[in-house]
Amino acid sequence: MNAINPWLAYVLAALATWRVTHLIAEEDGPADLVLRLRLRLGTGWLGSWMDCFHCLSIWVAMPFAVAVARSLGEWVLAWLALSGAACLLERIGGAQQELQAQGLDFPEDDDHVMLRSRPDGSEG
Repeated sequence: MNAINPWLAYVLAALATWRVTHLIAEEDGPADLVLRLRLRLGTGWLGSWMDCFHCLSIWVAMPFAVAVARSLGEWVLAWLALSGAACLLERIGGAQQELQAQGLDFPEDDDHVMLRSRPDGSEG
């Protein structure tokens, strides 16, 4: 089997870190398994980690950093970078949701110069 490109490995690890962190912190999970776990852990320190995306991403990034790093120094950098990448992805996704909640839309098939418009057609 061919070795995976190191850059691709880091990109995949960053996406996986975001996905697992988002699943645990923001979703109920398949068959409400994550929700049940969150309820069982309650308000203790483990339960509070599950509620904070940024805190949780640090711990989720650890095994992914092990998978991509080739030395201890590289592991430390990968660990923090993967957590940081997951946090950036979460902010990007959160910004999009916030704009949609404000009634701003990004039309996909519209070639107008204006970047955002409200659903009623007025400028935002």
